[in-house]
Amino acid sequence: MNAQVMHSRTATDTTTRPAFGTKMASTMAVASFRDGKWSAHELRKFGPIEISPAAHALHYGSSCFEGFKAYRWADGSINIFRMDRHITRMRQSARGLVMPEPDAAQLAAMVTAVVDRVRNEVPEAPGALYLRPMLFGLGASIGGATTPPTEAMLIVLASPVWDYFSKGPKALRIYVEERATRCASQLGMIKTGGNYAAAMGPTTTARQKHQADQVLFCPGGEVQETGAANFLLIREGTILTRSLDQTFLHGVTRDSLLTIAPDMGFKVDERVFTVDEMLEWVKDGEAALSGTAAVLAGVGSLVRAGGTEYKVGSGDVGAQTRRLRSALIAMQQGEVPTPAGWTTRV
Repeated sequence: MNAQVMHSRTATDTTTRPAFGTKMASTMAVASFRDGKWSAHELRKFGPIEISPAAHALHYGSSCFEGFKAYRWADGSINIFRMDRHITRMRQSARGLVMPEPDAAQLAAMVTAVVDRVRNEVPEAPGALYLRPMLFGLGASIGGATTPPTEAMLIVLASPVWDYFSKGPKALRIYVEERATRCASQLGMIKTGGNYAAAMGPTTTARQKHQADQVLFCPGGEVQETGAANFLLIREGTILTRSLDQTFLHGVTRDSLLTIAPDMGFKVDERVFTVDEMLEWVKDGEAALSGTAAVLAGVGSLVRAGGTEYKVGSGDVGAQTRRLRSALIAMQQGEVPTPAGWTTRV
């Protein structure tokens, strides 16, 4: 992409842009599960929904969601990035919460129908359309503490968003929590709101006491993930990250980065590692958080209990982190080819 085109896409005044996720697209898709089957979905104007105050989700946390993006490419087409993988993960979350499982084809149709309806609301790069399918349990009973919901609603929302770092990537300050877990271990790989709620208290405390941006959960001294993103250690030629298990979320952005990394000259090492090993690594290496919103965000410092601070590399976003982030964004925005099946044109 030449400099003139790049300038025209990024020169828009950022002072009027809403905060990430606060602006909703005009249309949403809705389907309901009752009597053992899903209804046909319908497209509605975005707005309030009516549910019983006794709904299962409001009392017992039967809810899960996904988050991914559609991008407007330079040729004007709209392309959803890794929709199939996100749908697979949402179905896994539904099973883990013992909820009615969305049909993959129906959920894909709901997503593409919303994107098609609001295609004029998809921002130019570096903006995107953030997509949020959500599933939650219904039923008018407050006696279901040990009983899964038999009714549910599936909604697909969309939100025009812009580059998470409007003033350029920022090196994050991360508090290292070595005792508490982010969530119940059996729910770690499920994308449910309760997991984010569980991390909110420790994150708020870390912001107040240590001016931290996020908390890196390392129960028992083993590095896991932050409250809202996966964690990677990076240096030239190597990426180290926690091997997958049920205690933390299997991020699609993480998977995308690890998939393209070998072709960029990186060896990927997925295993359990400790806080002490991490602190040794960052003396001359890099650390980063991966997720849908920011793609890959560099870490500038780590703070342990008691306030001891450890600078990560130079304290700025590292060169290899920037390189990986740029490579994935180029795929998302259609500037370079992606692996087969990673994009869905609408």
